[in-house]
Amino acid sequence: MVDSTPLLPQSPSVGSTKQLLQSILVAAAWFFDGQQTFITVFTDADPKWKCLNPEDQICKSTSSPCGLQPGSWAWDSIDTSIVSDWGLECADKFLLSLPSSAFFAGCVFSCLPMSTLADSVLGRKLLLALSCLVMSLGGSMTVFSPNIWVYSALKFISGFGRAPIGSTALVLSMEIADKWWRDKIGVLGFTFYMLGFLTLPMMAYNMGQGLSWRSLYLWTNVPSLCYTIFLFFFVQESPRWLKVHQQHENNLTQQEEVHNDFLSSMKILCTNKQVLWRLIAVMMASFGIGFVYFGLPFSLGDIGLNLYLSVALNALSELPASLLTLLLVTKMARKSSVLTLTALSGLCSLACVFDTVGIASRFQLAAEVISYCMACTAINVILIYCVELFPTTICNTAISLARETILLAGVFGPILAAEGKSSRLWSFGFFGLAIGFCGLPFAFLPETTGKDLTDNIQDEEHLTASDQSF
Repeated sequence: MVDSTPLLPQSPSVGSTKQLLQSILVAAAWFFDGQQTFITVFTDADPKWKCLNPEDQICKSTSSPCGLQPGSWAWDSIDTSIVSDWGLECADKFLLSLPSSAFFAGCVFSCLPMSTLADSVLGRKLLLALSCLVMSLGGSMTVFSPNIWVYSALKFISGFGRAPIGSTALVLSMEIADKWWRDKIGVLGFTFYMLGFLTLPMMAYNMGQGLSWRSLYLWTNVPSLCYTIFLFFFVQESPRWLKVHQQHENNLTQQEEVHNDFLSSMKILCTNKQVLWRLIAVMMASFGIGFVYFGLPFSLGDIGLNLYLSVALNALSELPASLLTLLLVTKMARKSSVLTLTALSGLCSLACVFDTVGIASRFQLAAEVISYCMACTAINVILIYCVELFPTTICNTAISLARETILLAGVFGPILAAEGKSSRLWSFGFFGLAIGFCGLPFAFLPETTGKDLTDNIQDEEHLTASDQSF
């Protein structure tokens, strides 16, 4: 039963071309995931403003328009950000970070219940299509927001739909592809994510030319809606899930009837000590990585360099992260890769704690980009590792839980980044320590390099016992 997918060939062939194309189409969901995850870096940013009287020394000496007399200053463009659109220049830091935190809170609330549906009644394909639809509709509706409270509620809905996209797309694309393409397809999803992230500074630059922040939501969500329709009609369900689901539907024993419940995967994860320990270690590492991954982009403005350039460099760093992931998963062990990546990311984040100017700021930006790149690579390796570590019946749930802890860190990341404007210890310092220490439990997990995929927990226990006997 181990890795029993006879319809999937062991080497590239003409017959696998259709499966490869479908895997690529599924992996493209990461593109829209990347856009919606970081769109608030621009739509919620502090826009540029100017003093109306060049001789007003009080106006020229302040870094914020808050507290200045009305009529002494003006926004360069009132529609480029929610801050200028709704007059939030004097708003509390918590209020300004609320939309981003609401988005990640929606992800946290959705990730666990939605992920169990992919392993049980809905399957991979239907859940992926449903998630893309909810995310796109929620994002599209934000253009009608009259204030920050409605905007935050719609961001929560968008995040609620977005949560399962990455894990479900990863699992479905790797299960559709044959074994020879499996690692490469996994990395391709991360590349799509990078491309989605990279399009944001290019589109947001046009906002600096007078375009509304609402237009950015339309440009990113309308194509996502079209993709969802295409995905629903042209992608097949995972053959591995269909096989396991059919076995559950046979109800040969009472145990199989219990497993057919949509919470069966959670029951296995919580009751099997070996699986539970693996899950806890993976979630701890993911939690620490999440602070760097979601916190650093919101702290880029504190370094004092051009925001568009800084975000573009962060987005571009996901390309070498994808290439590095491909190298690591094909040439190196999973555990040592994650431990090294988290340590390097933490050290580079700590290097950005001190306030600097001039050339030192450029070195700090380089350290920040390296830290972000290492965190991206660590996430990629962990997600691929989870596909190998957990059997098919609980794989999607386990990956979703790992991503949920990343997203949980994302809830607090924007808040810490806002606090970091007064002291970088709250942002770069905390992020560096978190990823460094939370990655340590990974050292106690089993290695999975070259390991066959298993269908259920019995196969996994049998394989583990066989490995220990040698």
